[in-house]
Amino acid sequence: MKKAAKMAAVLVAAMLFGSSFMTEATVVYATSQTQEKPESEMTEAEKAAKEAKEAREKLIQKTYELPVQTNELTGWPEGPGTYGEAAIVMDADSGAILFAKNIDKTEYPASITKVLTALLAYESGIEMDEMITVSEESLGCLGGGYSSIGLKAGNEITLEHALHAMLMASANEASYVIGENVAKLQGHDYDWFLQRMNERCEELGGTNSNFVNTNGVFDEAHVTCARDMALIGCALFDYPGFFDVCQTQQYTIPETESVEEHVFQQHHRMLLDGDKYYYENAVGGKTGYTTEAENTLITMAQNGDKRLVCVALKTYEGHLYEDSRAMLDYAFANFGKVSIKENDDCDGFTLKDASATVTLPDGVSFDELDREIEERDDGAAILSYYYEENLVGSTEVSLDEGFSGFKSRSDRNGGDDASTGADEGDSLLKKMGIILAGVLGVSMILSYLILRAERARRNRRRRRRRGRRRRRR
Repeated sequence: MKKAAKMAAVLVAAMLFGSSFMTEATVVYATSQTQEKPESEMTEAEKAAKEAKEAREKLIQKTYELPVQTNELTGWPEGPGTYGEAAIVMDADSGAILFAKNIDKTEYPASITKVLTALLAYESGIEMDEMITVSEESLGCLGGGYSSIGLKAGNEITLEHALHAMLMASANEASYVIGENVAKLQGHDYDWFLQRMNERCEELGGTNSNFVNTNGVFDEAHVTCARDMALIGCALFDYPGFFDVCQTQQYTIPETESVEEHVFQQHHRMLLDGDKYYYENAVGGKTGYTTEAENTLITMAQNGDKRLVCVALKTYEGHLYEDSRAMLDYAFANFGKVSIKENDDCDGFTLKDASATVTLPDGVSFDELDREIEERDDGAAILSYYYEENLVGSTEVSLDEGFSGFKSRSDRNGGDDASTGADEGDSLLKKMGIILAGVLGVSMILSYLILRAERARRNRRRRRRRGRRRRRR
């Protein structure tokens, strides 16, 4: 009876707080209650449950063993393993990728989709006290188990209320309401907002996403990747209001003539002061969960002048917060900012932000980086730095007139050492050429001498034969 009561309590909590809370609470509890007994005493249902559990444990372990691509970089500090299929840590200022595990693999985002909905709301410039209306259509996205705060058609709330409901309580109807009303206030409809979600992701550099709703409710066509979500997270650092919402522990939408009172809490446990998963450097983020997506999480963190975005996709129960903490701790401990202006001669271009940096570990120097310029249709140029094809920083520049490309890395480094290295290389090539010419010359002389000797031998044989014939006559 006690076990049944405990499980009932967990299920009630899941119903109150929604599916994004329910994931680890119910799955971990149910798993821990599996009774081990001899297989001979098991029913067929118990045997099937045991096999399913063992198969899942193998899958989780196999996921943990998937390679972390940044761990394969020469001299790069080794990052932690994770129990998710894809993960990334990105520096929000330089755009550097500090930790990478399958960062371009398409996955279902679930409710972390809502950070993009929030970004478009903040970028719209609409005032936070703007009144918006809950439509019948916004309630149509609520299937069984999906998070909601219970808004009703005709309710009028402010945009600020809706953002708190979406980002804290993961209310799916609030996400729809935001998209629908932000579009309407700009003279468009909900479909336009969805279009803008995809356009904005591409503008930020995303290439592997397709958003078909504002909330992450499961749809096979609704996909993203860790890199794209990190780019969206970086853009949100321009909007302090987002972080004010995320750091709110409990929020109340007050009762009015059109809406009843709603009280809800923050679901992201790394942001909950006093929670066992609380992370002192976390400043923002969003949880996500569907059966198909498993657990997803985006976390923004700051420590001093370091601002990071961590994304975990398709992560298995019991590991979501530990993995995110491990990745963020790794990034804070092993990387630092390196000034571009102080280390690059900037020949052919001018930095638009003189304080721009790349982000490097102690074992990698600026001189080891490669550079690329991307000229965009709008006339802007983006300068990117790579270490063994891994992005370590990018910034906007203006190109000098007549700019035709970069020098080689050795020429860029300049100085006597670089020149000496180039001269030594040229000298070595010349010496090799002389040696090769000498070998060819000797070979030709030897061939000529051998041929001449062979002709002389043949002539002697002919003279001998003639002499014999004369004697016989």
